[in-house]
Amino acid sequence: MGLPAGLSLFDLTGRRALVTGSSQGIGMALARGLAAAGAEVVLNGRDEARLDAAAAALRAEGFAVATLPFDVTDHAAARAAVDGFEAATGPIDILINNAGQQHRGPLEEFPADAFQRLLQVNIASVFNVAQACARHMIARGRGHIVNICSVQSALARPGIAPYTATKGAVANLTKGMATDWARHGLNCNGLAPGYFDTPLNAALVSDPAFSGWLARPGAPGQPVGKRRVADQR
Repeated sequence: MGLPAGLSLFDLTGRRALVTGSSQGIGMALARGLAAAGAEVVLNGRDEARLDAAAAALRAEGFAVATLPFDVTDHAAARAAVDGFEAATGPIDILINNAGQQHRGPLEEFPADAFQRLLQVNIASVFNVAQACARHMIARGRGHIVNICSVQSALARPGIAPYTATKGAVANLTKGMATDWARHGLNCNGLAPGYFDTPLNAALVSDPAFSGWLARPGAPGQPVGKRRVADQR
């Protein structure tokens, strides 16, 4: 499928992009956008049934899609999966580190196990998959890594302090990747989106008070005169 006129700068024909956490939500949307730009997309997630359904949906739209199920929080599994895919299929040119998790609650009562899960899913996964892909990208002298940060990388709101901490860490880890890997030809960036209506934010979207707060002029990620109702990343 060709790109619309004027979008040739975004042509990714011949490139392959791995998107973590891409069976739904922002990850699925990112995969669809990359595929529309001509890339072959590699979907990742832990739920193979959901992953297969997402791949089938994109293939039905005419896109080239592969799946690579593995647990992004498992360093050895991430490396084995990426190494195996590259050996069997070919290079991963683009990595989108999108996998993320949220847990809301008062900081003074925040469960320690939930805090540890956020550290693993939101931060360790970025390190695990980026390192696995970067080893191959460095050898080729080129590659693109995009880490999905959050508006909460720079801001904070009540009830999500640990999440805010993890997304601040992702932003700084991205700076470190760029500092260490630019000399090898890698392009490393972070994107910090606001709020989107996805399963991760179902509780927010169903909360009239939050939606009203977000939709007011001047709210974070809210252009004046525009309404944007809550996936926070």
